[in-house]
Parts: sequence; C-alpha cells; structure tokens
Amino acid sequence: MAVLPILTAPDRRLKQIAKPVAEVNDSLRQLMDDMAETMYAAVGIGLAAPQVGISQRVICIDLNHAHEGHEKNPIFIANPVIVHAEGEICWKEGCLSIPEYTAEVTRSSRVIVHGLDRNNQSLTLEGTELLAVCLQHEIDHLNGKLFIDHISMLKRSMLMKKLKKQKEGD
Repeated sequence: MAVLPILTAPDRRLKQIAKPVAEVNDSLRQLMDDMAETMYAAVGIGLAAPQVGISQRVICIDLNHAHEGHEKNPIFIANPVIVHAEGEICWKEGCLSIPEYTAEVTRSSRVIVHGLDRNNQSLTLEGTELLAVCLQHEIDHLNGKLFIDHISMLKRSMLMKKLKKQKEGD
C-alpha cells in the first residue's frame, strides 16, 4: 500500500467529473487500499479518487478512524449514487483538499446510496448524520464539487483568492 499525494484547491482536476468504474478488479482494489492508507496518513475520515488525481468514481470512508483506539473499518464504494435523501442537518465540514478550513454546510440528514463494494457486488448503504454528510461530501468530489461550493459566493471567492496566493508562494 502507498500513501498518495492529495490534490489541494485550486487544482482544476478537483472540479472535473469522475468517470464511472467498469468493474471492481484487482487494480481498483489496490487503488482503494492506497486511498485508505492515504486517508489514514492525512488523519481524514473520507477520500474520493479525484482527490488523489484519479478520475474514477471511487470513495473511501472510515468514521471509526476519527475515534482514537478504534479499529480501522473502511467502507469502499465504486460508482456511488444517492438514490434517496431526506431531512436536513448542518455540519461543520473540512476537507483534505482544503486544509485548515472548515465551514457549516447544510445537507440531507439521511441518505441511501447504491454502488459496488470492493468485491464488485451490488451495495446499498444507509447513512444518517455524520455518515450521511460524509457520503454526500465524497460523492460531491466525484461530481467536481467541493464543500465550499455550498457556502456563500463571497466567502468562497475570498477563500479561493487566499488559496491561489498560497499556491503561488509554494
């Protein structure tokens, strides 16, 4: 397993729509394992393939990792699609692709997602509260959206100017 470099805004690749996965095979399982390793190394609870520069519809989530001393329990989903969403929840979100910035985002409080698991089997997952937020956040990445796309235009444009200046200084 390898720790992959994580793209940060304003990298244009983060705004592209990821391509569907034909099937979950050994090479895709290797990507899933590398994504999990990358997520753990960055102390995150979710990661989408576009965040590591790979335009494929694959996400990895592990809410257990947020709690010290808990076993790793990654959830991998290829081609995730939200088939049902309801309710509303406001959550303070952050993102590995936008380090050191958080914002309150309103999302659905309950979602049902269909996709493929790491064995290429059909998967249905229901998420509430933090899991629902995570699923929506990571699926947004597959659609070229960042969580800051859900905040006011003024706050977003100020943040993007700051991020561009930081990139130019690197």
